Amino acid sequence: MKVETRSIEYVPADERHGKAKDLFPIWFGANMNITTLVSGSLPIMLGLNLFWSVAAIIIGALVGAIFMASHSVQGPKLGIPQMIQSRAQFGVIGAIIPLFLVMFIYLGFFASNTLLAAQTIGDILPIGQTWNIIFIGAVCFVVALYGYDLIHKVQKWFSAASLVIFLIMTYIVFKLPVPAEQWLPSEFDLSAFLLSVSIAVTWQLSYAPYVADYSRYLPSDTPPSKTFWYSYSGTVIGAVWMMVLGAVLTIAIPSFFDNTGGNLAALYGSFAILMYILIIFGQLAINVFNLYGAFMSSITTIEPFFKFRVTPKVRFMFLLVITFIATGLCIVGQGNFLEFFLNFIFFMSYFLIPWTSINLVDYYVLRSGEYSVKDIFDLNGKYGKVNWIATFAFVASIIAEIPFVNASFYMGPIAKMLNGADLAWAVGLFLPAALYYFPMKRKMNYSITVPEANGLAIKKAEES
Repeated sequence: MKVETRSIEYVPADERHGKAKDLFPIWFGANMNITTLVSGSLPIMLGLNLFWSVAAIIIGALVGAIFMASHSVQGPKLGIPQMIQSRAQFGVIGAIIPLFLVMFIYLGFFASNTLLAAQTIGDILPIGQTWNIIFIGAVCFVVALYGYDLIHKVQKWFSAASLVIFLIMTYIVFKLPVPAEQWLPSEFDLSAFLLSVSIAVTWQLSYAPYVADYSRYLPSDTPPSKTFWYSYSGTVIGAVWMMVLGAVLTIAIPSFFDNTGGNLAALYGSFAILMYILIIFGQLAINVFNLYGAFMSSITTIEPFFKFRVTPKVRFMFLLVITFIATGLCIVGQGNFLEFFLNFIFFMSYFLIPWTSINLVDYYVLRSGEYSVKDIFDLNGKYGKVNWIATFAFVASIIAEIPFVNASFYMGPIAKMLNGADLAWAVGLFLPAALYYFPMKRKMNYSITVPEANGLAIKKAEES
């Protein structure tokens, strides 16, 4: 298998391959890991019982995956990575703003996934955690280097293996003793419930910045409905399954969070090694996504200023630097994982949701998926250097979210008035859509009518 030769450029028709159904194992497998389990534990940690935790997980996953899968549809249509398509909304230079924030998200997830995997490796091998982190970074680097096709193949095999092993684990988990009142719709806490819904929504949105990267090689005539539903069903089934198991395990095993991988593997008794292998492989698989996405974003950020061809050697060097930085952050950040992860989940949602709102309004409502791919790569093209409408909508929406925020590091005044209910995600979804749509609609109409008016004036002048 060869190293992938494409990076952020358009994938031509003669290189398109695969079918929409290939997206199901990609996104199903992306959720079959202990980081998803930990996310499912968070509603319990916030004070909800199992009934309300499961309800929040299901609602959040169903809602969040709508946006995630809507981004996936853009891949076959445009044939370019997800974040470079943001240039059509923010401008070629302006797109660097969301790109920088997305890079932070990639590194944050890489750190959380790596720390959980390193802890699990430490349970079966007498190796220090720092060396485990370095080993994980090296393996992820190799797979990300080979790129798209290898990632698809790895995810297919992993999805098949995880399906069997997690089916067995589900049977074991639901045999564990859990107090009956945990499944009753009692002691409802609106604040904790909304926070938990937000966690599940944000989990799905975390895939949005790179979901189209894994559908961009599909033929351009791939039905959008198939791209949507294979992506949607894969991520919803995988996420809900793992998150619900995480919630149940947190109730059934009080010390579950102390050593997630070890406690999970212990359920298999003498076959624990199978679970250890699957856990480690799962963390490696999802971390490849983060490195691959970070590579795409870094190339997209630099490309407007320095035109260069991404050869295998250039790809190697970029990925090596990114892996070095990400691994270094993991080594430095070893400590209180739960507090870090909870804060990180909330923090990134305040930036991701306004971006996804602007992107989807532009793609589906304003332009109906019709873009000039050539101009996306042109600093002087029709999308311009900076679109101040998108930039203002994005920044203003983030500022507007602040009073609604409820996180461990800050609680806004409106969140306090609502007894801790976090509605920042709703503000981040609807406000940027309005701030972007109406002025952008006027701008687009003006750009059409002015040339037409000028052309009519010239024609009348010629006739006279």
